[in-house]
Amino acid sequence: MNLFSEIRELVIEQLTAMQAEGTLPEGLDFKNVAVEPPRDALHGDMATNAAMVLAKPAKMKPRDIAEALAAKLASDDRIDTAEVAGPGFLNLRLDAGLWRDLVKSVLETGTDFGRSDMGQGKKVNVEYVSANPTGPLHVGHTRGAVFGDALASLLDFAGYDVTREYYINDGGAQVDVLARSVYLRYLEAHGQEVAFEDGTYPGDYLIPVGEALKDKVGDAYVGQDESVWLAEIRLYATDAMMDLIREDLKALGIEMDHFFSEKALYGTGLIEGAIASLENKGLIYEGVLEPPKGKKPEDWEPREQTLFKSTDHGDDVDRPVKKSDGSWTYFAPDIAYHFDKVQRGYDLLIDIFGADHGGYVKRMKAAVSALSDGQTPIDIKLTQLVKLFKNGEPFKMSKRAGTFVTLRDVVDQVGADVTRFVMLTRKNDAPLDFDFDKVLEQSKDNPVFYVQYAHARVCSAVKKASDAGIDIADATIADADLSLLSDPAEIAVAKKVAEWPRLVEIASRTNEPHRIAFYLYELASEMHSLYHTGKDKPELRFVQEDNPTTTQAKIALARSVAIVISAGLGILGVTPAQEMR
Repeated sequence: MNLFSEIRELVIEQLTAMQAEGTLPEGLDFKNVAVEPPRDALHGDMATNAAMVLAKPAKMKPRDIAEALAAKLASDDRIDTAEVAGPGFLNLRLDAGLWRDLVKSVLETGTDFGRSDMGQGKKVNVEYVSANPTGPLHVGHTRGAVFGDALASLLDFAGYDVTREYYINDGGAQVDVLARSVYLRYLEAHGQEVAFEDGTYPGDYLIPVGEALKDKVGDAYVGQDESVWLAEIRLYATDAMMDLIREDLKALGIEMDHFFSEKALYGTGLIEGAIASLENKGLIYEGVLEPPKGKKPEDWEPREQTLFKSTDHGDDVDRPVKKSDGSWTYFAPDIAYHFDKVQRGYDLLIDIFGADHGGYVKRMKAAVSALSDGQTPIDIKLTQLVKLFKNGEPFKMSKRAGTFVTLRDVVDQVGADVTRFVMLTRKNDAPLDFDFDKVLEQSKDNPVFYVQYAHARVCSAVKKASDAGIDIADATIADADLSLLSDPAEIAVAKKVAEWPRLVEIASRTNEPHRIAFYLYELASEMHSLYHTGKDKPELRFVQEDNPTTTQAKIALARSVAIVISAGLGILGVTPAQEMR
């Protein structure tokens, strides 16, 4: 039950009737007509911009349209009042019975309430994390991982067919560095003293990898030239790191549907095929790029390279795909990888990158546009940096990692649920401060606690009613006398619950899962407000042991809140709290 969609359909229906009567001209486009919560709750329950967006194409005054539409809407049983405000905004007050029907609908639907068919089963590939397989995931990866996973869950809830994908960057020079670092740990396992030079990975996490390699091959590689062991250790080390990364993701509650290896692109014709596809479209040529901004002419060596005409698809400059020595650039396998995605038939591609990859956005969008002839949209989301604090001081790096704070450091400190929720309390492209003390404190200022406490309060009320011998099963209270819910504080809670289906569609349309966290905080606030009001007005308390009928109605409202919180937390990958300790 999406009340906002239902009332919007009513608005469109009445606008169509106005056209039939000649009050409005034919041929108007209603796609931008919206029904949404008013900016000020005192103005009503919903507001529509219909008159404002139709005035210009209809060549009419917006207030004239609004007044005619208000008269139409007021005749519907679902509308109590329709009032014109300002130049032509229309504020609506709904019949109170709609809010009570909504509570019943939530109880009957359960956590599927708000689930949408907006996606219509369209195939979406969400690629996230995709960290280099050179060590454990760090806190920056954590934010991207949580954001990507929550977005994938949100899109699934909104009716899309979602694939969660991890791109393994195992084809570059960094994997050779990993192999050399593991070799040093391997020698160390044989009792040799080693030194980690700049450019190698000194983290303790490679110690067990070196020891395991010793157990596997003995002293076969000791004293051997790099040409003997590099390829074998590179494969061994990459597999070991990917096992570690999978464990890190599992600790955060993340499971990928598909892992794609960059290495699988080389020597298979996939890169050549992708570039050939662009060449067939006249988008590959031999040329010399202008010097980068800030380069002095004497520092610049013009070299002819194979270039992708990415400017034809919205990029700032054309991009090299093959160097003058004939080797592929870093961009070439990225093109091939996305060509593979396009060929897999996805309707939408979403890439989650760290903020340091901002320069890749335009070129990647240009590549996908060119490869798909503009038929496959791609949305690239950047996740900004996370700053960690503890005891008022920046949180220090991890000895285990060597140079950074790991995902495990964070999860071990506060748990997966807290980590995931806090990572979504800011929009993805805004910096995030993660204070270990604040995210664990029990106060309204801590959104994790505040939302979980609202759910736990409902669970406590349900238990208390059950202990009093009152039947409060969802199937029973869905048929309770919900007309007993009449206080403005109760109706305010029901109104906030009613926003959930609309919020799901907005968040999924914009690919912004942080909206879910924001909404849950607002819903929890309404719930806590009602609870505290009950301290001064006993008739509003959830459990009234001497009045089972009233208790069932109150618990019905409380349960509708808990159901929506549970659904929202499920999208965020957070387990709802049954009680607070």
